[in-house]
Amino acid sequence: MTPDYTSSEMMIVAASRTLRGARTVFVGVGLPNIACNLARHTIAPDLELIYESGVYGAQPARLPLSIGDPTLVTGALSVIPMGDLFGYYLQGGWVGAALLGGAQIDRHGNLNTTVIGEYDSPKVRLPGSGGACEIAINARSTLIIMRLSQRAFVERLDFLTSPGYLEGGTSRAGRYMPGAGPMQVITDKALFSFFNDDREMQIDALYPGVSIDEVTAEIGWPIRQHESIFEVDPPTDDEIRIIRTILDPEGTVTGRLA
Repeated sequence: MTPDYTSSEMMIVAASRTLRGARTVFVGVGLPNIACNLARHTIAPDLELIYESGVYGAQPARLPLSIGDPTLVTGALSVIPMGDLFGYYLQGGWVGAALLGGAQIDRHGNLNTTVIGEYDSPKVRLPGSGGACEIAINARSTLIIMRLSQRAFVERLDFLTSPGYLEGGTSRAGRYMPGAGPMQVITDKALFSFFNDDREMQIDALYPGVSIDEVTAEIGWPIRQHESIFEVDPPTDDEIRIIRTILDPEGTVTGRLA
C-alpha cells in the first residue's frame, strides 16, 4: 500500500520529533523551518526559533520565502543585528540545537556548502557558509537534514565548510569547538547517528517500507549499522494535518497539495 504521506513529510516529521525537550533551535527556511514549527505545534510548545537574520523567538505567520522574509518577525521576542545574535546568543552558548543541511556530507558529519569540484575551478559554486560554520562550531548540538544520495553522501568532501567530527574520534575535541557536534542525520529514507568511539555515521533506523539495501546503495562508503536497527513510526494524522493545513498548505516544500 502506498503511504498517505510524501518523503518530504516523513523527513519533516522525523526531524520535528528529534526536538523533543529542546528549548532553543537555530534554523533556516524550507523543510527545516517546517520541522521546527511542527515541533512547536506538537511536542515542544516552548521551543524558541532563532533565525540567522537576527530574529529570536519567531512565530512566523506563514511559510517564509527567505531568511530575510518579514514574516519571521511575527511574534518574535527579539529582533537584533545579526552580529549581536551570533555574538551574544550563539557564541554565548545559548543555542541548544541547530538544523543544518549541505550539498555534501562525509562519514564524520562534515558538511560542504561551498563548491562542487576544485575550489579554483568548480563545477558548481554553492552559496557558501553563511553562518553554518559558526553554528556547527558553537551550537550545543546539531541536527543535519539532507536527502539521501551518493552525490551527497560522499567518501571525501570537495570542500569542508562546516565541521562535524573532522577526522573522527577525538579530533573535534582537540580544537576549540564549544558545541558537541552533530547528533543525528535525518534523511528521506533513514536516520543516522554518531554514537560510537570513532564518531562515524551509523544507520540507526529505517522509515516504513525502506530496506537496508536501499539505504546503503546511496552512500559512498561502507556504512556502519547499529546492532539493533528499528523502524520509525509513520506520521500521525495530526502531524500530517498540521503540515498540510497550517505550515505548508500550498505544498511548496512538501511537494503535495493539501
